[in-house]
Amino acid sequence: MITLIIFILFLNKMFAQEKIDQSLYSRALELSKEIFIVDTHIDLPDWVFDENFDISKISVFDQFDYIKARTGGLNLLFLAIFTSPESALEGKSKNLADTLISIVKKSIGKWQNEFKLINSVKDIDKENNDLIYIVLAMENGSPLEDILENLEYYFNKGIRYITLAHYKDNLICDSANDSSRTHNGLSKFGRKVIKEMNRLGIMIDVSHISDSSFFDIIEITEAPVIASHSGCRFFTPGYERNVSDEIIKAIAKTGGVVQIPFADFFLREDANKKFHKNEIEIENTLKSNNISLESEEASTFRRKYWDENPIQKSSVKDVADHIDHIVKLVGIDYVGIGSDFNGVSRIFLTEGLDDCSKYPNLIYELLSRGYSEEDIRKIMGGNVLRVWQEVEKVSYKKIK
Repeated sequence: MITLIIFILFLNKMFAQEKIDQSLYSRALELSKEIFIVDTHIDLPDWVFDENFDISKISVFDQFDYIKARTGGLNLLFLAIFTSPESALEGKSKNLADTLISIVKKSIGKWQNEFKLINSVKDIDKENNDLIYIVLAMENGSPLEDILENLEYYFNKGIRYITLAHYKDNLICDSANDSSRTHNGLSKFGRKVIKEMNRLGIMIDVSHISDSSFFDIIEITEAPVIASHSGCRFFTPGYERNVSDEIIKAIAKTGGVVQIPFADFFLREDANKKFHKNEIEIENTLKSNNISLESEEASTFRRKYWDENPIQKSSVKDVADHIDHIVKLVGIDYVGIGSDFNGVSRIFLTEGLDDCSKYPNLIYELLSRGYSEEDIRKIMGGNVLRVWQEVEKVSYKKIK
């Protein structure tokens, strides 16, 4: 009953102003339960930190919980363990990453009938449709510090991909969002990191990194790479955080995959420009009024400002446009989804894809555009599982 109500609500909201093919949407709902859906980037949900949270109930404000995930057909997610560049400057990133991993494992352990932490593609039992598989990922490689052995340390803790940097350069490489360009690409340490990730079987995530860092990686890696949550720069010219056509082609050449996120500023040029304009204005106003950027007063101001100055909304069609672009550029085998749920405020999420119950909306849009069911299986999870398997094979050959 809960599932039916949720479907009706988001179906009515998404398609209120357009005519839909009811039979095709019914097929999209069926297909969401038949295929194996993988989302490569969901940040830690609030319930992980709340010992009193009941996972069997819907969290109204959260973008991810068990009920929503099962409603949307989600089978496996990569859960991002994020540490900020500030924590690295304070020398706290490794301790923070270790603490977050411990919290996740403790929390998931309480819900063994709902979730299962896994370390390999081989751990997946596709016959068990009740379990949602969770794979740990690291967003920002700063917890490695400058110690190569920490890669194996985190591999043994279950980390299976690492987003090498975030919005600041670090010891590994330069960030797309940092104009400093500390290394002009990979550092010497970063080159060792890439080789060791290949050896261990940790996927290399090129989201957030600079173009020069990316092309340094491509020269070194023997395994496919992923962009766990990056849109196409074709739709947001000049926005280095998204991947260019040249980068998409290079990723495909490694056998890798680009995972499309569900956020306005990744998907639309007008939203992207307005988002960054607003962010600059917010920061300047706070600084000119001597308001700490981390204060409650700053948070209140931000909320009010965004309420009064919203950015243009993206739709499911925008997500499908990014998928279309990659398919036309390099083929069906090199694209997937990486929502960035919980990493993006709900006010910036794509209409019709604003929590993990909504994957059927994207399946419907892909069906309506003529994608085959086999194509959709690849996009919604098959492609990234293939990449993960190939990364494991490269590791096996090196260890052997």
